[in-house]
Amino acid sequence: MKKTIKKGELHPNNPHKGKYNFKILTENLPELKSFIIKNPNGEDTIDFSNSNGVILLNKALIKTYYNVDYWDIPKGFLCPPIPGRADYIHYINDLLTLAKKDNINVLDIGTGANCIYPIIGSQTYNWNFTGSDIDPNSIENAEKIINANENLKNKIKLKLQKDKNHIFVGIIEKNNYFHLTMCNPPFHSSLEEALKANKRKVNNLSKDNKNIKDGLNFGGQKAELWCSGGERLFLKKMAKESALFSSQVFWFSSLVANKDNIKPTIKVLEKLGAKYKILEMSQGQKISRVLAWTYSKI
Repeated sequence: MKKTIKKGELHPNNPHKGKYNFKILTENLPELKSFIIKNPNGEDTIDFSNSNGVILLNKALIKTYYNVDYWDIPKGFLCPPIPGRADYIHYINDLLTLAKKDNINVLDIGTGANCIYPIIGSQTYNWNFTGSDIDPNSIENAEKIINANENLKNKIKLKLQKDKNHIFVGIIEKNNYFHLTMCNPPFHSSLEEALKANKRKVNNLSKDNKNIKDGLNFGGQKAELWCSGGERLFLKKMAKESALFSSQVFWFSSLVANKDNIKPTIKVLEKLGAKYKILEMSQGQKISRVLAWTYSKI
């Protein structure tokens, strides 16, 4: 079962459709101005291989569209692309036509130091979030962001996953009920693999825009980018563990970066008796997928 929006377009509800409005963004965050360059067509852009510029762009977007005045991440942590992260939120919101829409509770697995999904979801749809992470440093920084913004304090709580062998166990308690769970799983199986992929990405950016400097702009910690077995094993583990909480979650979901990992995960879900949906998301030439499943009647 697939839901597809016109190829190349973000979700209709995504406020980041089209080009960045640098006039508004720099009005809200003047520091961004010094990182603006011209692309080959003479249009404003930034050097996406410059980590400082990307972080400032994110700060401007988060402040402009989500009313969050303070947002920052420690050096070396993953700096998320806001439009794509927002798309995941809008796509899984579509699933809630089949669930209660008031007082929605969402669990974000691997919320990261950036806390981006809880920020977007709470400020766009007024969802209540629990964000979990296996890294104490990520939890600490996400907590700092929440405490610095009044509009986040009562909408987001955080939990440290103390057992690296589990995803939901130790996070979902007996009295918890979540309408949605979401996850952007680590998709590499090693640091070496992650470094090679990032180098290819920067090289491609340099080819598209000669104003972008060559070099490696690597951001992301181990739990954010790679794990033993990579994305495929992580998804299988998540699917199997989800069955333990079949009555406490309406929709489980995860991003799937590699389309070849869809079928093996679906096989696990079918054995468990879960029903599933594949949501295809498109941004330019890039296509990504959300795999969502439920044990409830739909």
